[in-house]
Order: sequence, then C-alpha cells, then structure tokens
Amino acid sequence: MQGGTLSPTEFSSVVTALTSAFGDPTRREIYLFAREVDPGVTAAEVAQRFDLHPNVARHHLDKLASGGYLEVAVARSSPSGAGRPSKHYRATAKDVGLEIPVRHDDVLVLLLGRALSMLPADEAEAMAEEVGEEYGRLLAAQMGDLGESQRSITSALHSVADALTAHGFAAHAEKRNNELQIVSHHCPFGEAVTANPVICAVDRGMVRGLVSGLLHISPDETPVTLQTTSRARGDRECITAVEA
Repeated sequence: MQGGTLSPTEFSSVVTALTSAFGDPTRREIYLFAREVDPGVTAAEVAQRFDLHPNVARHHLDKLASGGYLEVAVARSSPSGAGRPSKHYRATAKDVGLEIPVRHDDVLVLLLGRALSMLPADEAEAMAEEVGEEYGRLLAAQMGDLGESQRSITSALHSVADALTAHGFAAHAEKRNNELQIVSHHCPFGEAVTANPVICAVDRGMVRGLVSGLLHISPDETPVTLQTTSRARGDRECITAVEA
C-alpha cells in the first residue's frame, strides 16, 4: 500500500475482513457494547444484554477476537481468587473504519466541490450521482462473486455498508419503519462536503452502483435510493434509503 491508497487486492481484503467480523448486525452491536464498557464484557453479560444463549454470545465475541477487534483477558470473578475464571473481552486499539486509509485526496475533493458549485444545482447533483454510481459498480466488480447468499437486497446492503466503511464512511445497514437504509456516521470528504452538500449525491450514487453490481442487475433495474438525512445539512447522520 502506497500513498495512503488501497490497491484493489488490499481493498478486497479489507472488505472481506470487515464482512467476516461485522456481517452479522448483532455482532456489530456487541462490538459497540464492548467498546463502551471498561474493563470489558463477559459472554454472560452479552447474553443478558442481547437476549442470547451464552454459547451464541461467546461465538460472536470469539469471532471479533479472532479478527483482532477484541482482546481477551482471563480473570476470577471474586477478589479472593475463588471461583471459576471468566473471560473478559474488551476493544483493542484497532479503530474500525477510521484506521483504514481513505481513498480520496483532499485537494481533489476541494476541486470537485468548487467545480460542482459552478454548475446549475440539478446538473451538478446528476453528475455527482452518476460518477458515484459508476465508481460503485467498479467496487462491486472488485469485490467479486459473493455467491447465492448475496442475491437478496438485504444481504447486499450489508456488503454495501462494509464497502463504504472501508472508504471511511463508518456505515451500517439496518431496517427502520419497514424501510431498508444505509446509515453513515462519518464522511470522508470533510469540510468540502459541508461547503458543497451536492457532493452527497456521490454517496447516493455509490450505493446505487454497489447494489446493482452486487445483484448483477442493470442500472435501470436498480432499487431507487433516496438520501433522507445528511450531515452536511446539519443532521446527525447520513441516511440513504433503498426502496426494493
């Protein structure tokens, strides 16, 4: 890896690792829970918090530990040293999403924002979305054939969220009010998108391109995506809704 840019092979490896560790929504929540608790959590605590069988909770924790996202310490439950030792899982220094080099250059993003500001708003937004969609389809091709399990829109969106996270968006897929959504908590475009919110159309286009590429459908058949909230416009998170 040179100059802070991921090669196609490195990018695919990052997405594969993220999918393996965080492809399950419950596992994502368990990781966030473990990050908040000091000095870590036990399988019993996770089982109680998420209403899981202890063996299932332990499986999720061990999966996160094997990926290097949690570290394991063995401690006894009582100060006297009596009783059976228990495993405590706590987040490592590895910061998911923020550690991964973002594939963009600040100067180019600033230039993009300035160029878009010179166009009529409708034309600028259409162009930004078209560029994002084309790039999203390229990313989907780099990710390769994900198998029959990837054929549903729901499973495709989880892979889309992992791909966006690998690009610095800190994204996850979820269902809210019977609507499928991609929720992003971080924008890699920085201040440029605040000054030029039209750049948000690139994100929307990337979602469209990734979905159509992963599901092997034409752009005309791609589920409609609508950006309902945007950090650039003062919202707490960026939400892109997907209508299957």
